[in-house]
Amino acid sequence: MYEVTATRKRPQVFDSLVGQDFVVSTIKNAIEAGKIAHAYLFSGPRGVGKTSSARILAKMLNCVHGPTSTPCQICSNCIEIAQGNSLDVIEIDGASNTSVNDVRVIRDEVLFPPQSGRYKIYIIDEVHMLSNSAFNALLKTIEEPPEYVVFIFATTESQKVPPTIRSRCQQFHFQLLSLQSIKQSLSNVAKELGVTVDDDALFWIAKESTGSMRDAYTLFDQITAFSEGVVTLKKIQDKLGLAGPEKLAAIVSYAYHQQGDQAIEHIQQLLASGVSVEQAVKDFAEFFRTLLLARRGIDNESILQMQMDRIPQDLQSAFNEDQLEAALELFLQLYRDIRFSLNPRFELELAVSRLSSLVYLVSNSVLLKRLTELQNNLLAGKETATIASRPLTSVAAPSPTLINDSPKHTDVVVNSPKIPPVVHQEV
Repeated sequence: MYEVTATRKRPQVFDSLVGQDFVVSTIKNAIEAGKIAHAYLFSGPRGVGKTSSARILAKMLNCVHGPTSTPCQICSNCIEIAQGNSLDVIEIDGASNTSVNDVRVIRDEVLFPPQSGRYKIYIIDEVHMLSNSAFNALLKTIEEPPEYVVFIFATTESQKVPPTIRSRCQQFHFQLLSLQSIKQSLSNVAKELGVTVDDDALFWIAKESTGSMRDAYTLFDQITAFSEGVVTLKKIQDKLGLAGPEKLAAIVSYAYHQQGDQAIEHIQQLLASGVSVEQAVKDFAEFFRTLLLARRGIDNESILQMQMDRIPQDLQSAFNEDQLEAALELFLQLYRDIRFSLNPRFELELAVSRLSSLVYLVSNSVLLKRLTELQNNLLAGKETATIASRPLTSVAAPSPTLINDSPKHTDVVVNSPKIPPVVHQEV
């Protein structure tokens, strides 16, 4: 029977849990020292191993050789916990059992000792969904539970758990997984399945998972289903309707070289290939964010979220930081506006047209510096022909959308008229 990768690769011991070294070492050391808490709170983003860790901890406590930091995986208790049918390990979905009556059932059940294991363990997922009255009903039980009861809470929003509950738990925060860790795990899975995956494709899947291993496995299963044993980034872009860096770079390059007709033509081809307007706007925002961070000297791919060798070198140095900030803000604002737009496609075409004016964008500080220099030279009676030839800006001013009017950063575009040379006359 087919089993999805996220389920098949679910960690069964702490040694196979990726990216949570602090959690693993702390809990293992505590178990080996016999310091078992009566309540644990696992918090962190989705898909990083909270529920899996709760089950592993349950096996460590109820293994016939335990409590042990290395459960045997072959005893009846370990097998039942792994399969989710242990009578002594009760998993509860906090999102669907939110009422005080549900908690009262737990409070009554804890009076009965475990049947076959050493501990009676309650794993409550998404515990922050419990109502205030349910938390209050659970409070006394958590504070003074029977010696054979252990509570393990898991949540993606620990700030919603009342402080009175958090203060009675040992808290462990799970971190997002690094891009390289996810890439390595996906590469191992691909080898197990006999699937060939390009490095670019692995990078894209890891990036889209945003630090969640479960999301990465789910996306990997979807992509391998249509890739016929060979996964490439081009297949992913074609099938999922994505705008790759090469297509975005071509459009921006046309806009940079004042070829607005070609830029709009390529937007038409991009949308015709199945890329939605919303996805195109997101991709443009990510593209300019990458250029901005790279311009500031950042070369870590985990931060850039894009491989710089896919962007032409001349385009990487075409814009300054002020211009890239303005472009990024343009598309971020566009994404917020298109939901109320008469026609989102018109908005995208207009934004791309405005990119042609991006090269003439300067900040207030640069403009004032140039004007001050010009004023000082004029007062000093210097020849202004060379100064006039240095453009402050040129051509027509772009739409105000390119202008960031925040107090922190204001971009100004002005027309630069030709300044005639000053003729000195003797009085």
